[in-house]
Amino acid sequence: MAEKTEPIISIRGLKKSFGSLHVLKGVDLEVNKGENVVVLGRSGTGKSVLIKIMVGLLKPDAGHVVVLGQDVETLRGKELDEFRQKVGFSFQSSALYDSMSIRENLEFPLVRNVRNLSRDEVNQAVEKALDDVGLSQTINQMPSELSGGQRKRIGIARTLILKPEIMLYDEPTAGLDPITSIEINNLINDVQERLGATSIIITHDLTCAKSTGDRVAMLLDGRFERVGTFDEVFADPDERIQQFYNYNFVN
Repeated sequence: MAEKTEPIISIRGLKKSFGSLHVLKGVDLEVNKGENVVVLGRSGTGKSVLIKIMVGLLKPDAGHVVVLGQDVETLRGKELDEFRQKVGFSFQSSALYDSMSIRENLEFPLVRNVRNLSRDEVNQAVEKALDDVGLSQTINQMPSELSGGQRKRIGIARTLILKPEIMLYDEPTAGLDPITSIEINNLINDVQERLGATSIIITHDLTCAKSTGDRVAMLLDGRFERVGTFDEVFADPDERIQQFYNYNFVN
């Protein structure tokens, strides 16, 4: 993969608690332009909280998140809306509208966020987004007619249609069979290589982490205890890291 040198996401001293539950206890991370960084950790360790703070859905108790040169916590109203158009959020559930066809699902963010597009321009954008994820044939189907893997790919296509500079994937392979998981991993890599997107991939799936991550950030006890390549992170003798590896690949 190409060398990545330009930071595009900077997280410093990030803390977040919910009552007496201290989820993030001082998180630091930089992500370079065009890089895939996997945030790895057990369920409930604050992975999803982190990316919700990154897009302004939650406010931190302390620390700063600077994305695309903007301090996210200071953004309001129109500024926040414009910022979110540059950051694609692929939800774990795919978040498709069940009452809309696939065409209508993909048209929705375009019509809502991009003014003065002609019908031909909308059609072309929808067709290209579906072609990019290999699902052109589903354009007139309903979400209920698709498999879980297809819905996941359509969700990614709907996010990509606005051409975001950053992609945030929340558990992209959760609930999928191994073959479909490989397809999603390949799609994440394709988005990076073809579109030059910078991505954070939230997962506890080590196969996904190894397949997609330029670097892995291991979230343990509210902090990134180890950041590096997959092999560097799992060469660490820390028992908590080795237990995580063994659960995925041994048991």
